[in-house]
Amino acid sequence: MRWKGRQTSSNVEDRRGNTGRKVGGTISVGTIIFFIAYTLLTGEAPTEMLQQTQPQTQQTQGTAHDRNDELAEFAKVVFKDTEDVWDKIFKEQLQARYRYPKLVLYSGSTPAACGMASAATGPFYCPADQKVYIDLDFFRDLKRKFGASGDFAMAYIIAHEVGHHVQNLLGITDQVQSQRRRLSRADYNRLSVRLELQADYFAGVWAHHIEKMKHVLDQGDIQEAQNAAASVGDDRLQKKYTGRVVPDAFTHGTSEQRARWFLKGFKTGDIRQGDTFRVSYQNL
Repeated sequence: MRWKGRQTSSNVEDRRGNTGRKVGGTISVGTIIFFIAYTLLTGEAPTEMLQQTQPQTQQTQGTAHDRNDELAEFAKVVFKDTEDVWDKIFKEQLQARYRYPKLVLYSGSTPAACGMASAATGPFYCPADQKVYIDLDFFRDLKRKFGASGDFAMAYIIAHEVGHHVQNLLGITDQVQSQRRRLSRADYNRLSVRLELQADYFAGVWAHHIEKMKHVLDQGDIQEAQNAAASVGDDRLQKKYTGRVVPDAFTHGTSEQRARWFLKGFKTGDIRQGDTFRVSYQNL
């Protein structure tokens, strides 16, 4: 992805270096990469994995700082691209105004309206404050722990979380969350899968339009995004961390589903064709 030297978003809170205090609430339905799948499957917090995702405080200060500054610049450029694309889509396809979210960059942990953002939760979108939270060290983990490399793999993660913001603006998030107390855990998990696959589709829609608008994609970028989507599929994560696959515990979709819905969004560029709630669950 050709991103260097391009315009960055002004809707960014850089909290790196600040230590937040825990506040009340719960994490949103955004992407919590392995934590939800593991907890639903075993009933326990993945203690070992949580420890592994804590900030590496023993790194050489200058090297880590320089790398994260470049990642911060990259994230701000991609976030600006999401603003430009969704502003255009809302006007042209929905005849509505797009309200910009904010991007929060932090290190270690920081308070959010949905609870505490930390390295253990991974990137997520909080509908209560309309902010996307990212610890930049996650991008290192994306390659090291999940085998997804490349700058467009990172761009996909940001675009997926912004996809949750789009769902929030459209009222989809509230509709899903309102069902939490009415459904069994397995049935609500299926709704969560639909929500996550739609966010993957919206990420693909974003990729379609950013290429048409700014011609910034390199050869192989879409494959990088698909690889990233597949790397965080429920089946792959459950198999990796527990040794077995339990479909009723899925909350984000399989690797194949996530990669396929992203690609569908990229090919169509049409937000209206991403209604995962109208497709039978077996055909998602």
